[in-house]
Amino acid sequence: MTPPRRQTARRRTAVLATVPVAVAALLGATGPTAAGTTGAPGAGDPYFPLSGNGGYDVRHYDLTLGYDTGSRRLDATAVVTARATRKLTRFDLDLKGLKVTAVTVDRTAAAFRRDGQELVVTPRHALRAGREFRVTVAYHGTPKPVTDPDGSADGWIPTDDGAFVAGEPQGAMTWFPVNGHPRDKASYDFTITVPKGRTAVANGVLLGRRTAHGRTTFRWRETQPMAAYLATATIGRFRVERYTTRDGIQVYNAVDAREARAAAPVLKQLPAVLAWESRLFGPYPFRAAGAVVDHAPDVGYALETQTRPLYDRAPDLDTLVHESAHQWFGDSVTLTAWKDIWLNEGFATYAEWLYTEQHGGRSAQRTFDALYARPASDGLWAYPPGDPGNGARIFGTPVYARGAMALHELRRAVGDRDFLRILRAWATAHRGGHGTTAQFSRLAEKTSGKQLDGLFRTWLYTPGKPDRP
Repeated sequence: MTPPRRQTARRRTAVLATVPVAVAALLGATGPTAAGTTGAPGAGDPYFPLSGNGGYDVRHYDLTLGYDTGSRRLDATAVVTARATRKLTRFDLDLKGLKVTAVTVDRTAAAFRRDGQELVVTPRHALRAGREFRVTVAYHGTPKPVTDPDGSADGWIPTDDGAFVAGEPQGAMTWFPVNGHPRDKASYDFTITVPKGRTAVANGVLLGRRTAHGRTTFRWRETQPMAAYLATATIGRFRVERYTTRDGIQVYNAVDAREARAAAPVLKQLPAVLAWESRLFGPYPFRAAGAVVDHAPDVGYALETQTRPLYDRAPDLDTLVHESAHQWFGDSVTLTAWKDIWLNEGFATYAEWLYTEQHGGRSAQRTFDALYARPASDGLWAYPPGDPGNGARIFGTPVYARGAMALHELRRAVGDRDFLRILRAWATAHRGGHGTTAQFSRLAEKTSGKQLDGLFRTWLYTPGKPDRP
């Protein structure tokens, strides 16, 4: 994600001046009700305590959405396939706003009630530990975004011709019932019906489209595990471009006509950017790629929605490189707790530095030096990137720029060869899964043969401006 636009100027100045964690184990033992037979109403993340739920692991979401762009009404059905990680007499899904009309568990009507952002479901019969079950939720209403702790909008954001749907960190619950913490990744099917003349863009591969009676239905499928905040169902009047890269990646670009002229020269470079990142980080982790360039000037940020980053306006090349790098760092390898957000944003920011360095621009060292020259009172040093402290800070300058500085210090400590080996090994070992800062630091030490705990402690966890390296 690029930070909210009010922070972008600071970020642009900065740029220019082992195995995956077992999701079931994580979700099955979190929250205050872990010892009982009710699923916890949160996944236990201190930054977003109600995000996610305990007691089950989602395998698949099948979302059928009908959206009227005039009335802004959503009529939808979600089928959630999950496995109970312990005996469940009751469990929660995250869903904010929308009116639920019916819930079934394995085709049998279930009792349900609303409690804030929680949809509390009581199946007719208890679900035994290890059982796979299917929850069907029928719902409708006018979806509205949530306001995040940093003041930015997140979720289903209406536009003048549709909706800009960006879910980081908690917005997925504004448009479908979900286990909303990144710990629980799943595959997705989307069936989205919109007025004729509009295009609905989701994640993965387009399976087909059909127009009848003045409405068009788009079917999308993402088979690779995906965190809920990376799902999208963006709708608008888009010009569509489709092609396949030399590496067999299916590209689908959807661009608002008002942004087309500015976006074209940047999007033209997408295959080259993906090829360059693949050489550094390992094979591209998905079957599909592309971009959704909307005209949503009030949003103020871009997001690395899986396989198809979402831009609120025509991106510049730095932003394209950044959001594309997230397909490895953030999307394929997903954080385990929001305090580890630097594993997403620091890595994507450093990818910008490397791209600039290797394409005739300033070196990463010069970028580092320009940042380090900032006084101790500068916001860059306001808090450590390895644990920002709360949800309001996860998209702040320290996470992006000082996170990238930590990686540059690692590169200086281990040398270019081992540094690139570390990045590639991280993306490969945790492909499709999760990672933590502790796991990354252990991998770096194992790969380089160096003791690096002091480096990580200084650059990720020590408040204030570090001493000159």
